[in-house]
Parts: sequence; C-alpha cells; structure tokens
Amino acid sequence: MVSSLTSQVGTERKVITDLPGPKSQELHARRKAAVSAGLTVGFPIYIDRAEGAILLDVDGNQLLDMGSGIAVTGIGHAVPALIDAVSNQVAKFTHTCFMVTPYESYIEVCEALSELTPGDHAKTSALFNSGAEAIENAVKIARLATGKSAVVVFEHAYHGRTNLTMALTAKNMPYKDRFGPFAPEVYRVPMSYPFRDGLSGAEAAARAIQIIETDIGVHNVAALLIEPIQGEGGFVVPADGFLPALSKWTTDNGVVFIADEIQSGFGRTGDWFAVDHEGVIPDIVTTAKGLAGGMPLAGVTGRAELMNAVHEGGLGGTYGGNPVAAVAALATIQTLKEQNLLERAKDLGETMFASLRSLAKDVAIIGDVRGRGAMVAIELVQPGTKTPNAAAAKAVIAYCQQHGVVALICGTDGNVIRLLPPLIISDDQLADGLAVLGDAVRSVH
Repeated sequence: MVSSLTSQVGTERKVITDLPGPKSQELHARRKAAVSAGLTVGFPIYIDRAEGAILLDVDGNQLLDMGSGIAVTGIGHAVPALIDAVSNQVAKFTHTCFMVTPYESYIEVCEALSELTPGDHAKTSALFNSGAEAIENAVKIARLATGKSAVVVFEHAYHGRTNLTMALTAKNMPYKDRFGPFAPEVYRVPMSYPFRDGLSGAEAAARAIQIIETDIGVHNVAALLIEPIQGEGGFVVPADGFLPALSKWTTDNGVVFIADEIQSGFGRTGDWFAVDHEGVIPDIVTTAKGLAGGMPLAGVTGRAELMNAVHEGGLGGTYGGNPVAAVAALATIQTLKEQNLLERAKDLGETMFASLRSLAKDVAIIGDVRGRGAMVAIELVQPGTKTPNAAAAKAVIAYCQQHGVVALICGTDGNVIRLLPPLIISDDQLADGLAVLGDAVRSVH
C-alpha cells in the first residue's frame, strides 16, 4: 500500500534556504509563463510532499502548515486511511458519472451527511465538486421549492466565485471587480460583528430582520444564506443568539435557512458543524473543504421535502460525487471519529486563545482575538482604535513565511490573520507556530 512507504518528511519546522529557495524560484518563473496572472499566489514556495502538519518544499525546507489549504486538510496530510481508500478506488474505477451508472460510495456519503448534519428530520443530499457549486445548487433548490426568488446574504460574506456566488459574496476586490453584471435578486443585510458593532445577538438579528421586512418583503424571500462563522470575511463570530433568532424568523416566515458550513464544518470548530454550538437546525447545509481531506467534493444536504422538490434531472454534474472523492470523504469522516478530532479541535482552540490573548496584552495592534475550536483569528488595528491595519497583517504574514510558518490573511479589510491548523498537529508543533506568530506580531508592533 502507498501508505506503508517510509516517511520522507520530518515533524519539525526546518528552513535550510532563503525562502523561496532556488528550485521554487525556478518553478515560479515557469508559472508566470504558463499560468494565468489572475491566479494569486500567497507564498511562492512549491511543495513536493506533505505529512501531518508539515509541508516539504522542492528545496528541502520543512514548513509548518497553520492553514490546512484553507481548512481542507483538517485530518492532516498523507493520512494512511485516506491514502489507502483513494488508492484502492483508483485501482477499481475512477469515474462512471453517478447519473449514468451509479455506485455505492456516493450513497454512503449522502447517508453520512444525513447522520452528521443537525436535526433528526428526513434528509437527502446531492454531491458536487466545489463549495461554490454547492452554494449555487442550494439557492436553486430553495427558489424552486418556495417559488420565490430573493436571497438574503450578509456583510463580509464569502460564498464563491461563480456568477451567482460572486453576487452573494460581499467583497469586491479581488473577487468581483469588473466581472459583472451579476445575478439579480440578491440582497445584503448587516452581519453581527461584536468587535465592531457592540450589539447583542438579539439586537443584531432584529436590525437585519427589520431591513429584510422593509426593504425586500418577507413574501419575496426564498432563502437566507449565512456562514455561521464567516471565513474570508474575517472569522467573524456572531454574538450569541444571532443565529437562533434568524433561524426562528425563517421558520416562522417560510424562508429556507441555508448554513454555509464550507469552511467551518467537519470538526473545525469542535463540533461537526458551527451551528451545533447554539443548537440551530438549518433547512439546508452546504459542505466542501474539510469533507474529503483534499479531494474535490461538496455536498448539499437538506430537508427531504426541499431536496426532493426538484424535478428529475434538475440537479447534477459530470464529476459530482466522483468515486475517488467519495471514498476520500468516507475515510475523512472515519478518521475524525476514530481519532476524536472534534475534541482535539477544542483543545487546540484553548491553546491558541490562551497564547493569542496573552500576546494581545503586550501589543496594541491586536484589537480582537476570536474564533471557535481550531478556527481562530486576530484582527489587527491601528493602536488605540478599531481602524483596520492591513499593512501590519501583511508584514506579520511575511515574517511567518520567512520563518517557515504558513498562515493566512482574511477579512474584508485585509487585516485579519487566521489560523486553521490540521487537527492532528502536535502540541509541540502548535507551540512552535504560535511562537513564530508572536515574534512576528511583536516585530511589527
């Protein structure tokens, strides 16, 4: 089996060249000649192998992964159960198209999603390739099932890069700029952002609901779409009570509540899904990223009466629920359960919060420390204010990169540093990453 190969990747961060090294620089030159300039690169270090929480680049540097490929490799890199599942499936068959000649693993993934997503009501699912595809199909389903067209989304939201999902996404640059016109009947309302608005969850929900009722009209709204914890928008955690109030309002008014759990799902927050924290039961849940451990797979799971309202042939796609990706999802879910990684996410969160809150006492550029479980961020500000400090965030990330730690920037204003370590990261590795981040913040401060 592939998984029995001797490890060639160490377990510690190790920088042996300037970053990027000469081989990475050579590859980057080739990239510029062959790859569209429209694709950004945050860290031009080219990876050869990865195991656990370590990325081995082509120059032999061992980098500590604190981003998990944007919350994708939550169970870590080169997990034996996933490698074996994928290898065995590739040897059997790689594709038939589920809509032509189906296979069991697709059904098994849908059964697992019915089990894991919130609520004990009857559910069905459909599988796709990416988070944006899942979001787009969730909106399609809600519109068809309700016979209404308006979709409510929130400030700072990110839902994808297709035409419809660009309309649903808040931030203009780089996601939307000059790519319009966008899909219509999308309406944006204020998010609960405790650091900036100071409102309770109930107050923030009442504000949003008033705008929906007065500016859009309840009878026009098919769906309310929200990230329970916003991802690209800055790891914004709404105040307690915000999500339950919105959920109750949607139920009372015949509006479909869609939870975008693409970044926050599959154990990342210490629960299977971020909505579990307050017991919210969405009508539809969208998943991707951490679902399949690095293989491209996304899901839309919802109340059976909504999902089954779609006419035959109304959902689908050539590669959706590909058998290789499907068995990867089953292995990922198995690993999350067997290794008790949801509890591990909570432990990682406690460690990160303790370290970052201590750091915030020493430096005035950290305005807020927030998140849940292993989904944690710091918002950087001009000292003594809440004014976003994007320059500081950029400098901190540059320092981390030069010292072999991969971390990510997010936030509508580009001033939030997010940490998404693999849930299998060791205590020593996490401490090392946090120490580098602390040094970076202090140097910038």
